[in-house]
Amino acid sequence: MPGLKDVKDKITGVKKTAQITKAMNMVASAKLRGAQDKMESFRPYAEKFAGTMSELSAGMEDANLPLMEIRDVKTVEIVIVTSDRGLCGSFNSNIVKVVEKLVKQYESEGKTVSIVTVGKKGAQAFKKSGKLRKSYDDIMGTFQIFNAREISQDITETFLIGESDQVDIVYGKFHSVAVQKPEREQLLPIKPVENDAESAQEQNGATGSYIYEPDPNEIMEVLLPLYLNVQVYHAMLEVGASEHAARMTAMDNATNACKDMIDELTQLYNKARQAAVTGELMDIVGGAAALKG
Repeated sequence: MPGLKDVKDKITGVKKTAQITKAMNMVASAKLRGAQDKMESFRPYAEKFAGTMSELSAGMEDANLPLMEIRDVKTVEIVIVTSDRGLCGSFNSNIVKVVEKLVKQYESEGKTVSIVTVGKKGAQAFKKSGKLRKSYDDIMGTFQIFNAREISQDITETFLIGESDQVDIVYGKFHSVAVQKPEREQLLPIKPVENDAESAQEQNGATGSYIYEPDPNEIMEVLLPLYLNVQVYHAMLEVGASEHAARMTAMDNATNACKDMIDELTQLYNKARQAAVTGELMDIVGGAAALKG
């Protein structure tokens, strides 16, 4: 049985750890409120932008729009959005597992895969894979729309010069404080969305078409790069909120685990102390018996 001092030192150490995890939980909770508000404020904009793109692209030919050019896919680029910091449970590892599975799938189909990481944890996971083309580290804590623009411009240039035939993005989507799941979307080529007139008629009771000025093709030339910016920025916002939610949950679990450890160590300490007291009493009783004898 360990000595009293050893057990007491362990209890003190675990209590200090519990204080740290509780403080990190409170910090993550405070940051989550801001990140979640920012993400939820941007979601309607992203949805409306996607709806506008759907209206414009329905039935449109992609011949004059390079970003909508569908090719025979031989090379695929995967953009991975993770956090820069750890201590958020399995949030980042779940994203990495999805990407690893995706890479194996593409390679089994004979396709070449390259990877662009946004966030330090993704870069660390694929640093030695030989597939990492570019990484954007230390930006997830303070990212802005210009960071998303820089990333989208980079992957767009790679697509236009033919170094990639398809670009996917994998990120952690925020569903709730307790649930954050990896999500995969195709960024390039941008696929036209066909409108369902019958469905629209059932929902709205009427159908109609928009008249665009200038020509829809001219509008699309401007909107397509902006659409990519919105998609990348939206993914970064989702990961930003998901990271804090996952860290808050992980730190709460860690604090509860520390409390359980303290209870177990306290019981062990009491047993060790009782054993020490019993030993001393036995020595006293034995000594007294020896004196009488």
